[in-house]
Amino acid sequence: MEFPVYIQIHNALREQIEAGKWQIGDRIPSERELAASFQVSRMTLRQAIQTLVDEGILERRVGAGTYVANRKVQEKVSGVTSFSDVMVAQGKVPSSKTVSYHVAKPSISETEKLKLDDNVQVLRMERVRYGDGVPICFEVATIPFDLIKDFSKSEVTTSFYHTLEKKGGYVIGGAQQTVGATVASERIADYLEIKRASAILRLRQISFLQDGRPFEYVRTQYVADRFELVLER
Repeated sequence: MEFPVYIQIHNALREQIEAGKWQIGDRIPSERELAASFQVSRMTLRQAIQTLVDEGILERRVGAGTYVANRKVQEKVSGVTSFSDVMVAQGKVPSSKTVSYHVAKPSISETEKLKLDDNVQVLRMERVRYGDGVPICFEVATIPFDLIKDFSKSEVTTSFYHTLEKKGGYVIGGAQQTVGATVASERIADYLEIKRASAILRLRQISFLQDGRPFEYVRTQYVADRFELVLER
């Protein structure tokens, strides 16, 4: 199975960045130039760029283009809690809408974050998460397929952590979290029912089982004025 085209472009651009073609702070070519170079539509190219932005490798600057991102201060956040548990704890009813759900080859970043062996497939799903019917965040989650192959789609999309513990018998351990800020792209703004370029809190999380095995890599974009992150020391 081949990678989706946007993942192939993501991998190629990341390899070029890591090889030093562009340094931290450098502006990369425009979407039009890159789309022509890869011989793809601008929509496909934009999806590849957005994936790199979500991973913190690139950053968009309004009116100025896209740049290789600087390293940002990382702050550990205590505990691993599911979105559903967070909403319930705040007296809200959690719900979600699945945008995409498919099994595929992992990208370079997903392979690295989840410490995957060669020829391992992953489930990649996109969801909009709600609290009392209000969109709170847009989430892209990548999970090793072997871990969830015996679960139904509804069990994974409705409450993955509870399914993993109750049906799978796994014990969830800690997480590594990275927080940053960005602005909403047109696509994300539509899903979250906000204006394009609205402030977004971006969180990337690698979650681990108690035995230290990474089981989930999530890139989440929260509406800044609907979500507050509390850091514990």
